[in-house]
Amino acid sequence: MNANLYGCDGKWLMIDLGVSFGGEEYPGIDIVMPDLEFIEERRDDLLAIVLTHGHEDHIGAIPYLAADLGVPLYANRFTAGLIAHKLIEEGLEKDVDLRVMDIDGQVDIGPFGVRFVPLAHSILEMSAVVLDTPYGRVFHTGDWKLDETPVLGQPAPAQYLKSIGDEGVDVLVCDSTNVFNPESSGSEGSVHEHLLRAVTNARGRALVTTFASNAARLHTLGEVAKASGRKLCVAGRSLDRILGVAQSCGYLTDFPATISFDEAMRLPRHEVMIIATGGQGEPRAALARIAADTHQIKLDAGDTVIFSSKQIPGNELAIGRIMNQLAAKEVLTVTEKQAHIHVSGHPGQPELAALYGWLRPTTILPVHGEIRHMQEQARFALQCGVPHAITQKNGDLVRLAPKGGKIIDQVRAGRLLLDGDVILPADGESINERRKLAIYGHISVAIVLQKGRCIGTRIQYRGVPVEDDREEFLAQLNEAAETAADKPAKDFDARKENIRLGVRRVATEWTGKKPITDVLVVEV
Repeated sequence: MNANLYGCDGKWLMIDLGVSFGGEEYPGIDIVMPDLEFIEERRDDLLAIVLTHGHEDHIGAIPYLAADLGVPLYANRFTAGLIAHKLIEEGLEKDVDLRVMDIDGQVDIGPFGVRFVPLAHSILEMSAVVLDTPYGRVFHTGDWKLDETPVLGQPAPAQYLKSIGDEGVDVLVCDSTNVFNPESSGSEGSVHEHLLRAVTNARGRALVTTFASNAARLHTLGEVAKASGRKLCVAGRSLDRILGVAQSCGYLTDFPATISFDEAMRLPRHEVMIIATGGQGEPRAALARIAADTHQIKLDAGDTVIFSSKQIPGNELAIGRIMNQLAAKEVLTVTEKQAHIHVSGHPGQPELAALYGWLRPTTILPVHGEIRHMQEQARFALQCGVPHAITQKNGDLVRLAPKGGKIIDQVRAGRLLLDGDVILPADGESINERRKLAIYGHISVAIVLQKGRCIGTRIQYRGVPVEDDREEFLAQLNEAAETAADKPAKDFDARKENIRLGVRRVATEWTGKKPITDVLVVEV
């Protein structure tokens, strides 16, 4: 979830504005966004948002937050195409000023000179950003890798990166995601042969799941379909969107024509190849629905699912659940552990060392990944001869230049949650109440009083762990409520609190939990 702010001479520039995804700590939440309070308070001094590439963790928050910031967005063709789709879906295409840049374009924005530098990654047109200021030069990598055979696109050659290093790079803000890998990530072109073998060896239908945004992998899979003589079917809205945007930018023009779900099911199984979303276990993606038999595409015993992707940390259980569903159908699965069918889009140690050597930065500031990744890259860069390293955390205000890098302040950097159509603070009352309800359950108590005496009760509960003896449990709750209602109290609120505590005490004796208990008292 990326939102990077650079300040110079009182003006600010944002690089990327992405989302993360909800987990168990945010019940019912799919999308998590950065809280932009810091820059919202300085909105008049924010000049623009520059986008490095089109992955969700770099552009996903734009439909929800960019319009309120009221500044232009700068992105290359492919990234701008993905953003435009998002804005149209939200009816915001006229509210956001989206400016298309060449993949190696330059623009002056206030005190910032902005240069795009194309680098390889697992999505088309990833552009690092060089920021030139009166006080120093920053090379902001975005997500990247080195790839001698990138299949699609042409990243900047080593000589060009060396020329930037010759100009002098004060700070390298660098991707840390793959820093623990002692080997290079590998070339996209290297997976073709192994994917072809896996599809050819499939006795029945072959389904390949991969990251929808990896257009180069889609190109490879299109070639595999043609070489294996199989008709190609594509399942997943995000795949359709990526194919459409890529083709509008001049990529994937020779991608084979696809067939419908119905035709894929009518053809002999060994004549069909399917590309589907959902390799990370996403419950609403195509693969999850196929595994659960709730999709038009069906898989049978002897079919093969090829996971041309890497498990993102945190998704292991969701992926394992789908693999178990497939195994129950006697569907075979192939992963990167069994065949060379995936390469990462992030740099291993040899690639990091090469970039340090070309750019020769004075200071390394690691980003991306978790704190352990950033700490490790700081150590690795120092070992490789980078003179200075700063490991920051969310909210740190870092002076980059002049006089060398230093953390000088800490500002608020919270999170926002998209809940339906509402944006909530991650530490707000709504989500805290939901956590409590999920953990403890809920009891509602309605009491009718007449002349200060209880004449009726109605109690309901949800999520309280009582399965057997429910009638006895309710009877004890009612008895506790009536007793507390008839107990003398100094005022109306005190009586309500006595009822609440009495009912909750019974629930705690039964369950060991303290359910959220609400009381309504009516006098007649």
